[in-house]
Amino acid sequence: MLAPEFPPRGSTAIAAHVHGLSRALVRGGHDVVVLTSGHEDAREDSDVDGVRVLRTDTDLPWLPDDFIVAHTAAANSHLMSSLARIGNWRPDVVHVHDWNYAWAGNTLSTLNRAPLVATIHSTERGRHGGHVPQGDPSAIHSVEWWLSWQAQRVICCSRFMMREVLEGFELTTDTVRLVPNGVDTNEWAPPQFGAEREPLVLAWGRVQYEKGFQVLAQAMARLRGRVPGISCLIAGRGPYLPELQSQLDIEGVGDLVQLAGYVPRDELKSLLHRAGCVVIPSLYEPFGVVALEALAADVPVVAADTGGLAEIMLGSGAALLFEPGNAARLAESIERVLVDRNFSASLRTKAGELLRDRYSWDAIAEQTLEVYRELD
Repeated sequence: MLAPEFPPRGSTAIAAHVHGLSRALVRGGHDVVVLTSGHEDAREDSDVDGVRVLRTDTDLPWLPDDFIVAHTAAANSHLMSSLARIGNWRPDVVHVHDWNYAWAGNTLSTLNRAPLVATIHSTERGRHGGHVPQGDPSAIHSVEWWLSWQAQRVICCSRFMMREVLEGFELTTDTVRLVPNGVDTNEWAPPQFGAEREPLVLAWGRVQYEKGFQVLAQAMARLRGRVPGISCLIAGRGPYLPELQSQLDIEGVGDLVQLAGYVPRDELKSLLHRAGCVVIPSLYEPFGVVALEALAADVPVVAADTGGLAEIMLGSGAALLFEPGNAARLAESIERVLVDRNFSASLRTKAGELLRDRYSWDAIAEQTLEVYRELD
């Protein structure tokens, strides 16, 4: 497998997906090697629950920060050097996650005469509301298109993403498969005798406009005085962070909302086990791994009724949904979850049922293997 991030680097949905899927495949008796970018707190060659993880420093040569595609192309070149450490081991399938390592994945597939599978977690067209601006978005879209046509199978994590890929890349249904994301419920479950939950509203993820954190800021302004002791913490980094800070200033909620930046995984779990609710205010969300992690942490979830989030939650009663972008409705939903304990308990009970039935990593691994077997 090739992925731009793998724990401890990154808190993205892709990192969580590859981490969960690779370990589940190993539990099923399969050999898995993950090629990914380096991290100062991880060895270049390590074993993670039976998964061999080869990390490569991709930071050189120096290029301007805004040369995103050039940085990524250089990283692909570095990643290919990982082959020298693999020895005689050869893959039966090469599985690329998103566009970042498309070049390296295609080369590995060709050199080893192994079928290429690509999981498209999101698209540049989708992130820009259905159109592709000039510049980096156009270049990234071109790589996504090329990868989807090079791959013998394309996997999407939701029906929403399947539609986006089929229409955006003009693929046919015979090559595209649906395999959802999963979650390790044991990893996120709260301790048996944990602390009492607080009126803390928690949100996390990459800070981009489409993640909708600005809507949460607007909702928090409406909640001042309505819920005693309420506070909010938004964890994550990203290009929209300066604008989000400005939004907090405009709304006058700097005393209620903390922008925490990157939060390590263990600290995030601790916050989840204290929080009164998790909010996922996305305007665009292909699937929503954050939602599964929050459900697994047994915390009530308020989520935007959009994309893959709606697919996960709709009809399950596992979360309270609100209209995307509607700060007033979001504020009402947060207030209800924090104040009505019986309602919150009902959400948590139904969340547990949903995760057990549909989203264990072992079940997701078996569905992924079925896609691989089509290529034997």
